[in-house]
Order: sequence, then structure tokens, then C-alpha cells
Amino acid sequence: MRTQARLGALVPLGIGALAALAAVSMGLGSPADPGPGLWPLIVSLTMVTLSASLLLNPGADTEQEPFSRQTAVVALGALSLVAYTLLIERVGFEVMTVLLLVLWMRGFGRDSWRLSLAVAVAACAASYLLFIVALGVSLPHLVAF
Repeated sequence: MRTQARLGALVPLGIGALAALAAVSMGLGSPADPGPGLWPLIVSLTMVTLSASLLLNPGADTEQEPFSRQTAVVALGALSLVAYTLLIERVGFEVMTVLLLVLWMRGFGRDSWRLSLAVAVAACAASYLLFIVALGVSLPHLVAF
């Protein structure tokens, strides 16, 4: 189990290191005038620090869960978020949000189709009203009022 814990610490360590490099390339600015990469760098370094501490001290054998179907669900959930961000500009906010929520509720949560579709459409509508209508956030969307 200690091997799994160390492997579980290596993945976020690598992601955090890559994110830190990307943040530095975006420009850090100064404390008085922060650049776009300052907060991503802080978050990335926190991630690297926490991952390194887990790598060095993985804990007792009783603290870890074995890899299972639920582990795959988490990985698929993360991949679905990556797909969401890559496709939102091409397909639109509404379609991608409904598809993502239906996948999570029906596919991962095994909820009924009726509940999955109702919650997905309601959450998408609420997000649309909040971000696009009320706050004026520029998101690629199909529906225009």
C-alpha cells in the first residue's frame, strides 16, 4: 500500500511542477502589481509542497484505500473536465454543461435519466442566468437573449 501512496503523491507533484513552470512563463509581476501567473504559481507550489510531504511520509498502511472502480471514476471525472474545457469554445457553454452534468449524474452517480436531465438543464440555466446574464461573463454560448 505504501507504493500506491507514493504513486498517488507523484502524480500531483508532477502536475504541480508543470503548472509552476507554466505560471512562471505567464509572468509573475510584483506584489504591488501581480501578473497573471502569480496566483497559479502560489497554488502550484502549495501543491508541490503537499505532494512532496506525502511522498516522503506516506503514512501507515491502514490509511490508504486500494485502487478500485471508484478510482477509475475519479480519473474519468478529471478527463471529462479536460474535455469540457477543450470543447466548450466549439460546442458552446450550454451543450457542454448539460452533457457533463448528465455524464456525472447518470454515468458516475447512476441517477435516473429524468433526474439527471432535470438537474443538468436546471443547473445550466441557473449558471447561464448568473454568469452570462447577471455578471456579463463572456462565455461561448448558443442561446442569446
